[in-house]
Amino acid sequence: MKIPFSTILLDLGGVLIDVDYHAAARAFAALGFSDFEALYSKAQQDHLFDGFETGELSPDQFRDRIRELHTSALTDAQIDHCWNAMLGSVPPERLTLVARLKDRYQVLLLSNTNAIHVPAFERIIARENGITDFKSLFDGAYYSCEMRLRKPHAAAFHHVLERHAADPERTLFIDDSIQHVEGARSAGLHAEHLDLAQEDVVQLMERLGLLVP
Repeated sequence: MKIPFSTILLDLGGVLIDVDYHAAARAFAALGFSDFEALYSKAQQDHLFDGFETGELSPDQFRDRIRELHTSALTDAQIDHCWNAMLGSVPPERLTLVARLKDRYQVLLLSNTNAIHVPAFERIIARENGITDFKSLFDGAYYSCEMRLRKPHAAAFHHVLERHAADPERTLFIDDSIQHVEGARSAGLHAEHLDLAQEDVVQLMERLGLLVP
């Protein structure tokens, strides 16, 4: 690409870790919570989930709210199992991609996530990829529930970039959610939408010419 990027900012869900947003709804439906998908989707979330992603709600408060909505006595373990059902694997070639990018760029991670998903996907990556410190793969890794800021708000992008003296005009953000891509562009970053129906992040980086041969 013509722009000499110095920083690559990556999303997590859908970009590095496979995610099935309908799997949680299917798991809850199996326990009788048939309208869960109306509350949660990739593109639009109920305030309950936004609040959980910014740390305004604790895991216990989130679980209690799910029980209120379901009007049944789901256990904490049942709720966590259903909620984590959307989390898949991280193909090894995507971790190799991160390492290759770090040879040339400052590589950062910015994920909208929550305090139940974080330990769950860290366990998956430890078990399947043998990595016990996921954040150490990046020059900086940020979770919305810890920052108390979330995409697509400009403050989330600026917080991360300022921590690493990264110039927005020389930063490329990659996300599979178009609203986050648009938010990054509004915040002054360059951004590419990863269309998962067409390619994965490795193919996108190759197409953009950002990998050293």
